[in-house]
Amino acid sequence: MSDFANTVYLEDLMIDQEISRVFQVTDAVIAAFAEVSGDHNPIHVDEAYAAASSFKGKVAHGMLAGAYISATVAGGLPGWGTIYVGQTLSFKRAIRPGDEATVHIRVKDINLKTAHVELQTTVRVRGKVFVDGVAEVIAPKKPVSV
Repeated sequence: MSDFANTVYLEDLMIDQEISRVFQVTDAVIAAFAEVSGDHNPIHVDEAYAAASSFKGKVAHGMLAGAYISATVAGGLPGWGTIYVGQTLSFKRAIRPGDEATVHIRVKDINLKTAHVELQTTVRVRGKVFVDGVAEVIAPKKPVSV
């Protein structure tokens, strides 16, 4: 069922508009992401292997943070109907099971002619930046009433 209640249409977007969303990173989430993505790298799913690594324990897939960013874009800013065009990601620190990851999205630029919107995307854990990047999306326009 479509509900655009959480959508900010292109015409209503503003520079510096923001949204944040919190995600709980658990072993179960990491295991589910490994199943969906097919990425079973032992650094993510094997505690003994990961404990012997430079990380000293399991870490979440970097692209899990990317998925959290996508969920925040689709779930609120701009919201439903948004089309991803591109995303850069810079991984600064490893997210671990038990972490609370806060995704923060901020509107950097809006092109009303093309509907392209540039978003600053950041994932923080314990107040520190763990993932940083920029998303380019096409924001949905207000429906035309007949």
